[in-house]
Amino acid sequence: MTLGAALDPQGPPLPSRQIMSQWWRDVVFVHWRVDPDAVARLLPRGVRPDVHDGSAWVGLVPFRMVDAGLGHRGPVPRLGTFLETNVRTYSVDAAGRRGVVFLSLDCDRAAVVAGAVATLRVPYRFARITHDRRGDVVGYRTARRTGTRPRNAVAVRVGAALAEPSPRDVFLTARFGLHTRVAGRTLWVPNTHGPWPLHAADVVELDDGRDGLLAAAGVDVGGSAPDSVLFSPGVHTVFGLPRRA
Repeated sequence: MTLGAALDPQGPPLPSRQIMSQWWRDVVFVHWRVDPDAVARLLPRGVRPDVHDGSAWVGLVPFRMVDAGLGHRGPVPRLGTFLETNVRTYSVDAAGRRGVVFLSLDCDRAAVVAGAVATLRVPYRFARITHDRRGDVVGYRTARRTGTRPRNAVAVRVGAALAEPSPRDVFLTARFGLHTRVAGRTLWVPNTHGPWPLHAADVVELDDGRDGLLAAAGVDVGGSAPDSVLFSPGVHTVFGLPRRA
């Protein structure tokens, strides 16, 4: 069965009260097919790879976080807007709740890194990130400031809007939750937003070799070209209280 075909691009209502909100802007989605067994070892206990067309998927997703805020209190001054690049894969738990598992998240705000690691134990790292848009080309450069200091550069040329995203496009973008492990428990954190406004895109630059973010996250795509490249101007999203997976 192709699980991705059952996903709805419109997010469901939050099953719990809102704990934060944010805009995701200028989002670049670059994805590779991978063997499900290759990512199963990277997932929190109690969840398994979510698959589409028989494959698990790993994504490299840089974007601008804008006006993030806690509860209903509006954006956090200065700290609520920053650049982020994440390496991610997709998961499903025993209750059938789909999500994202972040293998790494690089961010250019040290205080955000400290807060996210302390609360939800997601693998944020402090990095230098730049964003550039020239005409229809959108690019990001990431250089982590800790550990082995992996680097990454990606730029895409944005094409036409997709009037009807394919089931695969929806599978890779309509992920209304995340799985993470906190204090020995695997949690599912729900989020919701409207349908992604998606555009076709072509890679202009992609530099993520053996010193890149994918390798640092434990992912090997063998130097292959991406299997999916998309762009979105963004969506507004809200998150709810975590639930045990």
